[in-house]
Amino acid sequence: MTDRPRPGFLREFLRAPRTVAAIAPSSASLAAAVTSPIPLAGAPMVLELGPGTGSFTAAIQQRLSGRGHHLAIEINDRFANRLAAEFPQVTVAAGDARNLKTIMTANGHRQADVIVSGLPWAAFAPGHQDSLLDAIVDGLAPDGAFTTFAYTSTQWMPPARRLRHSLTDHFEEVLPRRTVWANLPPAFIYVCRRPRRHLPATHDAAAAVPTRGLGERYPAGVGI
Repeated sequence: MTDRPRPGFLREFLRAPRTVAAIAPSSASLAAAVTSPIPLAGAPMVLELGPGTGSFTAAIQQRLSGRGHHLAIEINDRFANRLAAEFPQVTVAAGDARNLKTIMTANGHRQADVIVSGLPWAAFAPGHQDSLLDAIVDGLAPDGAFTTFAYTSTQWMPPARRLRHSLTDHFEEVLPRRTVWANLPPAFIYVCRRPRRHLPATHDAAAAVPTRGLGERYPAGVGI
C-alpha cells in the first residue's frame, strides 16, 4: 500500500482544527501499524473512529480483504461524503464517536472485535477524552483490541499524558508499540486490550444516527 494524495485535507484543518487537528493525513506506514491487530482470518467487526480522508480505511479494507464488517464514524460531513463515494464497501456514519454504541446498534452490531481510532486526542478536553473512552469500552468485545496513536512531538504535553493515564484506567493491558518515523509528524501506537467493564458508558445519543448503508451515496454536501 502506498501513500495517496488527499486533496482538501489542509483546507478542512483550517476550517475545523479541533476536529481535524492535523495538517496532513496519516502515512501508509502508520496506517499499517495501527491496523495490525485486525485478524487476517475469520469475519471480524471493525469499527473505525475518525477516518478523515481514509488512510486507515484503506488499510482496514486491505486487511479484511472482503471479510467481516467495517463501520466508520466520521464527524466531518465533507470527509464522510468523500469516504462514502470512495469506499462503497464500508458503512459510513456521519456523527460523534461518543455515540458509537447507538450507531453500531442502528447498523445491526452489538460489539466490535477491533476498534481503530484516528481521533485527535490532544485536541480534546479531559471530559471529552473520558466520554470517548467510556463509549469505546462499552462497544468493544471483551476479547477485542483498541488501537490508537499519538505524535512523538507532543507525548509530554498534558493532553498526551492524560490520555496515557486514561487508557490505563479503561484497559487492563496498554502496550505502546514502535515509533513510526515515516509519518508527518512521527507517531507511536497504543494497543489496548481487556476493557474494564466497571466504568459506566452514558454518552450514547437518545436517538439513532442515520447512516449510509452499503452501496448508497450521500447527497453532495449534505450531512447525515
